[in-house]
Amino acid sequence: MMDLDEIDLKLLRLLQQDASLSNKELSFELNKSIAAVHERVRKLKRLGYIKKTVAILDRHKIGIGLISFSQVFLKAHTFEVLNEFEKEVAKFPEVMECYQMAGSYDFMLRIATKDMDAYHVFLRHRLAVLPQVNTVQTYFVLSETKSETAYPL
Repeated sequence: MMDLDEIDLKLLRLLQQDASLSNKELSFELNKSIAAVHERVRKLKRLGYIKKTVAILDRHKIGIGLISFSQVFLKAHTFEVLNEFEKEVAKFPEVMECYQMAGSYDFMLRIATKDMDAYHVFLRHRLAVLPQVNTVQTYFVLSETKSETAYPL
């Protein structure tokens, strides 16, 4: 973050809250010209601070009724086994996030499916049949108290 000044940080905070803000709206909030804001956004993208701009959907409106977190234990921990598991699991559209973990299990997956039946099919026919997988332990979300996409800056 050494490349960023306070204006850049404020710009990133604003964009994390609403990436649809126009350069004109951003310029008003930052008290900078539209051209200056445009150039800063381009710089932040070029430097990799802004990876992509997306729309965050209401999962219920698109039929995603079940969120689960699965702890995955692998059969081995060689470079090849870890890489192959990551490559395969990244192909599954149900897997929203995949993290390699330190601790008692190897990976944590956030999985989004229509319902319990869809999760069951995913588990039995896709995840659990990967040759690297030893055990999968899953926890199902009952309610969502907080879900943020913005990092504190």
